[in-house]
Amino acid sequence: MDKKIIWSPRAADDLEDICSFISKNSEYYASLVAERILDIVHKIPTHPYSGRKVPEYNLENLREKLYRNYRIVYRIKKDVVEIVTISHSSKLLVT
Repeated sequence: MDKKIIWSPRAADDLEDICSFISKNSEYYASLVAERILDIVHKIPTHPYSGRKVPEYNLENLREKLYRNYRIVYRIKKDVVEIVTISHSSKLLVT
């Protein structure tokens, strides 16, 4: 059974900030990036351990998927997958 997805307030803000920044140059590309990230997020509950362990923490339940230069970091819990943050790979990861 797939787990439910929940978003931390930070992750929701991250996605909004990313799209806002990209939309300054291209509304189309901002929409495309949002769509691709959301597609990845919606597939996570089916195989939550398919993402790699976050190297900075090396915890079994803290994983990430990559899309271009973005890290989609999520935490696997008993009944849910929590999207923790979406971060540009050039930034220091703080969870």
